Amino acid sequence: KAVKEGVLEKRSDGLLQLWKKKRCILTEEGLLLIPPKQQPPPQQPPLPTEPAAKIKELHFSNMKTVDCVERKGKYVYFTVVMAEGKEIDFRCAQEQGWNAAITLQMVQYKNRQAILAVRS
Repeated sequence: KAVKEGVLEKRSDGLLQLWKKKRCILTEEGLLLIPPKQQPPPQQPPLPTEPAAKIKELHFSNMKTVDCVERKGKYVYFTVVMAEGKEIDFRCAQEQGWNAAITLQMVQYKNRQAILAVRS
């Protein structure tokens, strides 16, 4: 179930570190990153039909923190820190509030996991 959908820019890992647009779907489990050229036509449901290799899922179970790095111009820059230490840089327009939405969903996910752990 999608909590938020839209476009985020992700910094590439390569030498040039270019910003690449990704279609993003925030769920209660994590963040899905879909290459924008693979968007379905508007008349079709927005379910990803492309091979799973192209879709990257950042699952909350592997996520440590979301660090808001800075607000500069019209953008907010933030970093998702994964459990294995990998850092993924993103930016979006300030009014989109992606960093806050991701943080909120991650905290809710971790709380649900903690409650389940206590119950078992």
